[in-house]
Amino acid sequence: MTFIDLTGSWNLSSKDGAHRTSMPIPGDVHTALKQAGIIPDPYVGRNENDVQWVAQGDWVIERRFSVDDLDGSWYLDITYLDTVATVFVNDIEVLAADNCFRRYRPDVTKVLKSGENVIRILFHSSIVEGAERQARQPFYIPYSTTNSPIPNGNMLRKPQSHFGWDWNIAIAPLGLYGDIALKRLDVARIEHVVTEQRHAGDAVDLTVTVTLHAEGQGVVPVYVSLGEERLRLDLGVKAGENTLAHVFHVENPKLWWPAGSGEQSLYALTIETPDETVTRQIGLRTAELLTDKDEAGSRFAFRINGREIFCRGANWIPADALFSLSSRQKTEDLLRSAVEANMNMIRVWGGGFYEADWFYDLCDRLGLMVWQDFQFACNLYPSTPDFLENVAAEVDYQVRRLSSHPSIVLWCGDNELVGALTWFPESRGNRDRYLVSYDRLNHMIERAFKASAPGALWWPSSPASGYLDYGDAWHADGSGDMHYWSVWHENKPFSDYRSVKPRFCSEFGFQSYTSLPVIETYAAEKDFNIASPVMEHHQKNAGGNERIAGTMFRNFRFPKDFANFVYLSQVQQGLAIKTAVDFWRSLKPHCMGTLYWQLNDTWPVASWSSLDYGGSWKVLHYLARRFFQPVSVAAIPSEDGSEIRFSLVNDTAEDVSVTLDISVVDLGGRRKDTMRVEAVCGPDAAVTALTMPMNTVAADTILAWTFVASNGMRGEGNLPVSTYKALELRPSGLQLSVSSTGDGSFELSVAATGLALFVLIETDIAGRYSDNAFDLASGETRILRFTPAVPQEAIPDFRIYDLYSCQAAA
Repeated sequence: MTFIDLTGSWNLSSKDGAHRTSMPIPGDVHTALKQAGIIPDPYVGRNENDVQWVAQGDWVIERRFSVDDLDGSWYLDITYLDTVATVFVNDIEVLAADNCFRRYRPDVTKVLKSGENVIRILFHSSIVEGAERQARQPFYIPYSTTNSPIPNGNMLRKPQSHFGWDWNIAIAPLGLYGDIALKRLDVARIEHVVTEQRHAGDAVDLTVTVTLHAEGQGVVPVYVSLGEERLRLDLGVKAGENTLAHVFHVENPKLWWPAGSGEQSLYALTIETPDETVTRQIGLRTAELLTDKDEAGSRFAFRINGREIFCRGANWIPADALFSLSSRQKTEDLLRSAVEANMNMIRVWGGGFYEADWFYDLCDRLGLMVWQDFQFACNLYPSTPDFLENVAAEVDYQVRRLSSHPSIVLWCGDNELVGALTWFPESRGNRDRYLVSYDRLNHMIERAFKASAPGALWWPSSPASGYLDYGDAWHADGSGDMHYWSVWHENKPFSDYRSVKPRFCSEFGFQSYTSLPVIETYAAEKDFNIASPVMEHHQKNAGGNERIAGTMFRNFRFPKDFANFVYLSQVQQGLAIKTAVDFWRSLKPHCMGTLYWQLNDTWPVASWSSLDYGGSWKVLHYLARRFFQPVSVAAIPSEDGSEIRFSLVNDTAEDVSVTLDISVVDLGGRRKDTMRVEAVCGPDAAVTALTMPMNTVAADTILAWTFVASNGMRGEGNLPVSTYKALELRPSGLQLSVSSTGDGSFELSVAATGLALFVLIETDIAGRYSDNAFDLASGETRILRFTPAVPQEAIPDFRIYDLYSCQAAA
């Protein structure tokens, strides 16, 4: 026996022995305690307050295992150990860990005994450990108190959002989320498999470098396979690190392309030794980051396989606040939702995890380009030698583990650490000290990264105007990537998105409430008021509820009840992001990317996400599927409001022609066609299809349009002359009929006798609608399909919303 899997059921106890239960590994302590009835569900009501004691103490997990043959060298193999933990085997310490993002392989040969053995892991309180490490710093290292109610998380190499965020619960979870196994080292083990590509003409040379760790001298037969090609290489090894390299020459390779731009062709790379097999999913492609100077400043654009790709997507945060509540199936559903909304990129944000290998395998297969942050966010961090050494090991491991994934097109040093230098009185009062400290950390990450993956793309920070540029990338839009938050955090109107021209906007967002079926999982009916303590508790951004309400009053009439308040908050969120994306896409190629904040939620909460906790689509996600469509038409008002410009964007590699039908619809729902326009757009371009005066649209009508492109893509939209609240809407006469399809899904027919704007259908059953959040004029009908997550026989109860029926006076 050379491998003993130690995952499964362990015994969990508090260090003082007051609480005991079982705990599955992989898993987290809070979920185990909840399932045992020791703590309430932290996601319900204000229970978060009642579970704070869990993270303030130490916890122990323990299990027994047997070893019959002690020959050879034995070691533990552990990943995602969160975070400050001491591992004992037979009461002897074998590992003191303090980095959730490293792989640990301690030697345990001398502590094993024949027969039964005991392994125990002591999890030290992150709260206590953070305070102790802060006290040891040569000077105070500030953290973002607005994001982190639990202090000093920046002292520890664990997900920073575990200490809270303006969208996350703050309970500092702990546990073991990866693998743990006992393994025997016969001659050598595989430590890393790294690949590098060189493209020339119609061929690719793929260099495969295998690193092996050996205890002593020997010879290891290594089998290396790519597709159908397999060869054996015998490697003589000595104690320590050994490397083997081989070059596969691939003629006429099938290239990997982002979603919507081509196929996601993949090759299977396999490395085998007598004791283990490692597989990698290889996509052959080139990736470049273009930052050449131009009249506006400098570009920020990705070129894949020689073609510039406009990046359409969102920011990814951990799939759940508690590891045990996440799963591959749930994560795949979230990522597939991104692709179904015409996204081709996600940004793995720097306050969560370097995700598991299978996460990036999914992105490879789905064609989702990944912007990968190193895991530092919104704080300042130590730069002491021990901290930097720990981070260097983290970077080396993670980059070697992940750099062969074709989906990962960029590695970024951190999230908003440059801006954080201006957030704290300590760093404002002694900027040089903290700037030098930041520079040490950032350059160490860069050096470790480039040593591990010399050919991969690096960007120092997000946002950043350029290399060694410490300017204001929140408001300066001439160069680099931009985080534009003035509409949300500075309470500016949606039209303010058109006041900037980003080269690449990697963060921008607007909040809404999570959908009513999700709210019902954590709040009672008595709490259905945005000012109730429970609803305020599930709003983690200071002033967020006031901002949602204040913006709503500027744009819409007051909703008549809580359910409609929730609905209308989602409509305005969708309109906010649509306003930005429509304008920025129309600037192509000046702007070459829009990644909104954020794709998903970690728990049920008011947030910037387009997917509810659980994966259901909010209004924004249905709108995103339209405004991110590779061929899209948008109506964009001029700065002074006198004109409307119809922008035609084509992100495909072929010419497209579009038939654009423009109409006005009166408040009774009667549609009057005004003009038909034929327009053509070349590959990867944006053009103006039409400019028309705004005064041709009467105040008591709305402008509407539909388009059909030569490649089959189609879309629609509406635009009021001023605000939606100025419209004296009339009853829409919505009628909904539902029939079973016989396969567990349902066909829905929605008809209107008047003007129905932003029609949304909702049910308490989880599932997906083929369409939603659409408009209808008088006499129009929309047929759609609802597919429950679990097939249903009985017809569910559906609710239907629209802009007229949500108003208080309706």
